Amino acid sequence: MAKPSRPGRVRPQGRSGRASDLYAALDLGTNNCRLLVAERSASGGLRVIDSFSQIVTLGEGLASTGVLSEPAMERAMGALGRCAEKISRHGPLRGRYIATQACRAAANGRAFLAEASRRSGLPLELISPKEEAKLALLGSLDLVDPANDFALVIDIGGGSTELCWIDAKAAAGRGVRGCALRPPILGWASFPIGVVTLADRFGPAAEHYEAMLAHARSLMESNDAAQRFGPLFRSGRGQLIGNSGTVTSLAGIHLGLPRYIRSAVDGIWVNREDFEATMRRLAFATPAERAQEPCLVGGRSDLIVPGIAILAAVCALWPAERLRVGDRGLREGIIVSMMHGTASGGHTHRRRRFLRRQKGDERASPEGREPVT
Repeated sequence: MAKPSRPGRVRPQGRSGRASDLYAALDLGTNNCRLLVAERSASGGLRVIDSFSQIVTLGEGLASTGVLSEPAMERAMGALGRCAEKISRHGPLRGRYIATQACRAAANGRAFLAEASRRSGLPLELISPKEEAKLALLGSLDLVDPANDFALVIDIGGGSTELCWIDAKAAAGRGVRGCALRPPILGWASFPIGVVTLADRFGPAAEHYEAMLAHARSLMESNDAAQRFGPLFRSGRGQLIGNSGTVTSLAGIHLGLPRYIRSAVDGIWVNREDFEATMRRLAFATPAERAQEPCLVGGRSDLIVPGIAILAAVCALWPAERLRVGDRGLREGIIVSMMHGTASGGHTHRRRRFLRRQKGDERASPEGREPVT
């Protein structure tokens, strides 16, 4: 199997001989494996070329065993193989492929990544919680409202939740490149709770909601950010930005969409009181009622209750009148950082055949139709 060239040495070239503007970003999380292939648009933003998302539940059972299970690792291997084939078909491009909380927490996480890199041909890297928070911020910069003094970017994952407090006026003043070079981060925190880990600990049913909320809130209250930023948000100086699958799923339900539509959700503002009413209704609905929601298909209804508990804890400690919803996250942040030359990683890929084929359906979930939790 051909190996990718060393990062930062050669910029890939297209068939015309000109430098390629294609970028690929992969996020292997506790619940999902996601791929985004994009290029720089004429306005300097991103134009999506291809995407892939598959629920792999890599962190299934991790809270109780401390290790990644064989079935979970094989599901992830299959998804990574399909991502690798997509990347190969799009080459040449520059890519960065990251793993997060499940592989950080598991005793066999690093060994799994080494084997996954060997089998897929993708040089997977394990990033820190701080790097994860920074990338989530970069993917959400255009959602920051400079009318506020501060903004809190909320990234609820499968195995952890990252919160990033930023200087909203500095973010607007520096622009994307300036923020990529010097992110206006005032504070960040990573909490070892996500939709999968909370469901594993308490169960996903509504009768455990109050216990999940209390647990999430107690963890967050113990962080000094509650004392530092809480009064600022309570005085009306802060903005909330939610870019995770929990938030986008809730937004689709709040809007009454017949199916999840990314363009209808990404960038919208929702009133806190109305949004919390939607959260409470779902938190205490029956499993059958949640399963009937068109924006919670594909098993996502099982994980929405723990996601709501985490979001409710955040909103209680750092309140704002409105919340802005973003259907973007780590992958967009990775590509923005590569576009502006601030990525610590990155690998150049040329079109090649992957010798190791993975079994299974190669069709990706049609991103833009269903949110990823």
